[in-house]
Amino acid sequence: MAEKFHDKYRVQSTRLEGFDYRNEGLYFVTICTAGRKKNFGECINGEMHLNETGLVAQKYWFEIPNHFPNVSLDKFVVMPNHVHGIICIDTKIIIELSSVETLHATSLQTANKNQYFQNISPKAASLGTIIRSYKSAVSKDIHNINSEFKWQSRFHDHIIRDAQSLNNIQQYILNNPQNWKNDEYYWL
Repeated sequence: MAEKFHDKYRVQSTRLEGFDYRNEGLYFVTICTAGRKKNFGECINGEMHLNETGLVAQKYWFEIPNHFPNVSLDKFVVMPNHVHGIICIDTKIIIELSSVETLHATSLQTANKNQYFQNISPKAASLGTIIRSYKSAVSKDIHNINSEFKWQSRFHDHIIRDAQSLNNIQQYILNNPQNWKNDEYYWL
């Protein structure tokens, strides 16, 4: 039977159990819009043409390293209803993590969090925190353009484990606009 919290069913995490997403490594992420609604523009003749909201999604992606000094970015693409990108977390970069932090568009956090939320919430400098911050910043800015905009809850991630996998994913991202009509996220 599914676990409940506050009389609501709790959806189990899709993250790799026992894996620390603050670990150094390369992560391929896909973030979809709610209902896979085409909010970011359209693909025409194999090229992605970003609209105003698509430009916002692109802008904030490239700002991620400004807010997370332990992060660098690799290949990235904004598609009509999702984004794909590779995030590199470098644990060799020393950053001071405190109990108070401000991300892209989130408010200050207090040190006295409920123990339950400490256990399930993304950890500072983790992949989950990076994506949560990105989604929040994009949403806040896009709501000035389109108050109906929403992200799908959660995101998909894949831990990149070797050079061949990295190369395949990089090619997938670069070729995504040309392959849009065959993409699993394509909706007529």
